[in-house]
Amino acid sequence: MIDLTVDRKTVERNAKRARERNVLIPTLAQQVAPQTAPAKIRERLKGIGLWDVDPANLFRISWHNAPAARGGGFGPVNYIEFPSSITGVQARIVAIVGKWFPTGAHKVGPAFGCLVPRLVSGQFDPTRQKAVWPSTGNYCRGGAYNSALLGCESVAILPEGMSAERFEWLQTMAGEVIKTPGSESNVKEIFDKCNELRKSGTDLMIFDQFQEMGNYLWHYSVTGRALEEVVRRSLGSGDSFAGFVSHTGSAGTIAAGDYLKQQFPHSKIVASEALQCPTLIQNGFGAHRIEGIGDKHVPWIHNIRNTDMVMAVDDDAAMAITRLFNEPAGQRLLAGKGVPEALVTRLPELGISCVANLIASIQFAKWYELGPNDVVATVLTDSMELYQSRLRELTEQHGEFDDRAAAVAYERHLLGAHTANVQELTYPERKRVHNLKYFTWVEQQGKATAELNAQWEQTSFWTGVQGQMGEMDALIDEFNGRSGLAEN
Repeated sequence: MIDLTVDRKTVERNAKRARERNVLIPTLAQQVAPQTAPAKIRERLKGIGLWDVDPANLFRISWHNAPAARGGGFGPVNYIEFPSSITGVQARIVAIVGKWFPTGAHKVGPAFGCLVPRLVSGQFDPTRQKAVWPSTGNYCRGGAYNSALLGCESVAILPEGMSAERFEWLQTMAGEVIKTPGSESNVKEIFDKCNELRKSGTDLMIFDQFQEMGNYLWHYSVTGRALEEVVRRSLGSGDSFAGFVSHTGSAGTIAAGDYLKQQFPHSKIVASEALQCPTLIQNGFGAHRIEGIGDKHVPWIHNIRNTDMVMAVDDDAAMAITRLFNEPAGQRLLAGKGVPEALVTRLPELGISCVANLIASIQFAKWYELGPNDVVATVLTDSMELYQSRLRELTEQHGEFDDRAAAVAYERHLLGAHTANVQELTYPERKRVHNLKYFTWVEQQGKATAELNAQWEQTSFWTGVQGQMGEMDALIDEFNGRSGLAEN
């Protein structure tokens, strides 16, 4: 459960600060349905850029933003449906688009879900504490952005091997940026830095996305409902929803699968990861290039007992298809294969991990031999806007992406996506993956074994968190009342 114990004295201080900075905080219900935001907020957003550091953009932490860099309103959830000319399978694969969040990535949402409960309950005091955001990329960007909107001093922690775009933008937003050794899969080094900061004597609060249930709740409540909207819009007569596919990362996004399975009980939840670091599927280790997903541990907030399948995606395939979708030769080839021009121009809306999600969705469709009446859903967490330096690096390493390279990427890695690294989880196999949490969270991070066991044995562990949306929203409403901004 998320601790929502209220410290009244600190709440009063925080509300005063919000009043001074003109910060009205949206509820999760308003992020689910932003058209219910106050009329004055919606009018104000017409003159504000999507990435602007303006408190009104808290209401743009939603999947419903119009695809506009400035002044956009709210509409249906943005999504892409991938035709068989791209996927090579008959199943219909739909993906909601994260590019149109502030910061260009959906991680600004779970960062909100972790920070706001502590702020409105008075457990976090931005007048004296720093907000620390450990991450492999987009989460610390979202945390630094939310901190700026809410008037909090922030510290971003991420591996030194992440894309240059992340660091360049963070230098303008975060109070401090700390680089840890390694790249995407070096999460242990991030945890070590957090423990070092705890011992430093600095007054701070660490918002660890890998264990914060606010991450889980935000995706269950907000991303889950956005996916449901798109799935129901996509289902025709006689169609069925087959399942939800997501790379695990912090395991926040995959919480949306818990919501979807409650709406579509026969659907499956598929957790994917990098083949070069096959933690879930092989208890393995290693390093990979699918930027931002993290590895070498099972996140505390991953509801493993509700996960039906794990699979691994070769990061060579992810990088090759990333080039296919973004290089001129690749886009020409796809157009020649019958991919509609309107879709070809949208393919840069897929960042590297989004491409991996698409590959995993194709593998899922092939494993179950899904047909044209089956719908598969996934998430596009960010876009190539955040990875242009990676395209330049790939050209330096492998040369120009010409017509031959495009044909190989299309035939071998896209249409040729295979199911060699797919595993359906039986009861014992799910327990095997769940038990991997012990090494990170009990041995290293000091969690109680009893709580680990409760995650497995007690359904109420997860449904209890899921049911906290109303309680959290009530605290936000009360906070806005104390700040005096709700009336205005």
